Amino acid sequence: MKSALFTFILFLISSLALNAQDFQFGNSNQDEFNMKKYAKDTSAHAVVLNEFGDARITMTSNDDIRLVYKYHVRIKIFDNEGLKHGTVEIPLYIGKQVWEEVDDIEGITISTDASGAVKTQELKKAQIFTVDLNKTYKAVRFAMPALVAGSIIEYRYTVTTPYFEDFHDWQFQSDIPKVKSQYEAHIPGFWQFNALKRGYLELTTNQSSIDRECFSVRGSKADCAHFVYGMKDIPAFIEEDYMTAPKNFISAIYFELYEYSNPYDGVKTRLAKEWKDVDNQLKRDEYFGLQIKKKDIFKDKIAAIIAGQPDELGRAKAVYAFIQKNMKWNDFIGFGSESVRKAFDAHTGTSGDINLALVAALASANINVEAVLISTRSHGEVNKLYPVITEFNYVLAKANIDGKSYLLDATDPLLAFGMLPMRCLNDQGRVMSLDKPSYWIDIKTPNSQSITRVLDLALNTDGKLKGKITFYSKGYSGYQKRQAIKKFNSVDEYVENMDEKLPKIKIKNFTVSGVDTLDATISEVYEVEIDAYESMNHEKLSFNPFIFGQITTNPFKLNERSYPVDWGMPSDERFILNVKLPDGYTIENPPQNTTVALPNQGGLFAVVYSAVDNTFSLSHVTQFRKSIYMPQEYPYLKELYNKIILSEKSEMIFKKKI
Repeated sequence: MKSALFTFILFLISSLALNAQDFQFGNSNQDEFNMKKYAKDTSAHAVVLNEFGDARITMTSNDDIRLVYKYHVRIKIFDNEGLKHGTVEIPLYIGKQVWEEVDDIEGITISTDASGAVKTQELKKAQIFTVDLNKTYKAVRFAMPALVAGSIIEYRYTVTTPYFEDFHDWQFQSDIPKVKSQYEAHIPGFWQFNALKRGYLELTTNQSSIDRECFSVRGSKADCAHFVYGMKDIPAFIEEDYMTAPKNFISAIYFELYEYSNPYDGVKTRLAKEWKDVDNQLKRDEYFGLQIKKKDIFKDKIAAIIAGQPDELGRAKAVYAFIQKNMKWNDFIGFGSESVRKAFDAHTGTSGDINLALVAALASANINVEAVLISTRSHGEVNKLYPVITEFNYVLAKANIDGKSYLLDATDPLLAFGMLPMRCLNDQGRVMSLDKPSYWIDIKTPNSQSITRVLDLALNTDGKLKGKITFYSKGYSGYQKRQAIKKFNSVDEYVENMDEKLPKIKIKNFTVSGVDTLDATISEVYEVEIDAYESMNHEKLSFNPFIFGQITTNPFKLNERSYPVDWGMPSDERFILNVKLPDGYTIENPPQNTTVALPNQGGLFAVVYSAVDNTFSLSHVTQFRKSIYMPQEYPYLKELYNKIILSEKSEMIFKKKI
């Protein structure tokens, strides 16, 4: 579900004071002790009974500005799997001169014994440890004492940070449900923040007031905006396959500083800019715009490879292949480059190095090309109401040729021209041109996943199936197949490995073609011998034809899903089985023809069976015609997969006629 955005103008809110406050520490009641399951989610291993957070920008006794964040939570543990919520880690950023600190850590574990007597165990200082995670982060860790299934745990702590511009966000949802969650924010009038609410859940509390003269520095005073956000009966957020970044959908409040007045000298600075300001900045940026302009460094290098190309598309493909072959991705993600020349000379670089080099090289071949800033799937969707450059983390090239645009990423030598890696198929990107204003485009692919498996077999009376298996892998399926094959030193090794993993199949001969032509369909033809399974006696033979790619588990297990199913691209998968039976044999359990269709022509699963004399044909077709399916379509996807699994697990029984 799309995020909701709302902006708070601090001086326009109500002056009514709020009385919201933290809940009492250690004050559990009998109902909480008696709770065996959470009624609103009986599958939950634990539930947050109450959660409270408070963040405020304030002055220390040393006249330093700090953000003070207090956190307090009470959790009921139902079973052993829920015990993991009793292990706590608090990450802390380590700056060069100042760093974050945590103190006031308190914790208790409350449980009852066999007689019903209440026992309380306090967290001791000796049970709290500090560990170094890396050069920039450390963590304070502790495990709640005397923890058993049925316990109630409660802890609280305070984090003080000098990085007050990064106001503390708040997530209402986690991997367990919550009965109540409340967050308070106190922001002096020197700072103006935009607040972003994400997720589909509605706030049950959304209040604001003014705390008069709550902030003072060197004689300058300011009122504070006091916000209270709350939710009740919050369902757990469960991650499932085929989704983009969880932060796109988890119900939460995020803050973004857009303007502030220096409390020491009164100088006002506006951080949030319009896109025209960002455009101008990026065009002059040494890390971005100036790298794109360095097209002259590629002129001599690509002159030979584009010579003789009949048209612009041919030149663009030649340049794309040139960058792919000459620059290896070092697995680091970025949208800028310190120097495309150095990266090219080193034959390696970040995604920013490689794709900005591609933009410059295409421009040197007189191709109309632009850079596109995007956010990868794991990084999250980009807020489009105002520009925040840090929300982007990747860059693509956009070649405009004969009225058609091609989005390009040269980080992978196996990607065909115009094909993007899965990580890039995410929402929209911002096209950055050197000679016109930037604009939004959808990040999608013209390609789909397409695979066809054809089994042409003949059953012998000795229980052997002999014949030919053919695979056709096209589009993203072809790309994935190339990846699988290129993991081996040769096609022969790839086939040998496959043969070893399929003990009932003997590969007698094979032909594989199209592997080295990136936009070609890969064809695999195998001459095989397959052992059918003898059932009870020699009168019956059983065979499951779904030797390759059988679906045994439904990827969709939730009762409801509050976020879209995002495949990244449409798909078409076909299975065709042709079998000739020996004289005197028939099929005991011929498959039933069936079709399961998704609403709004979103796709289908179809089974078609036909038989003539001693030959039969069976085909399965699974099509997903859209890249993204909305939450209301989820039950239909789930049921379609149930039908596929049921169909593919059925054994075909061949028996002698009486």
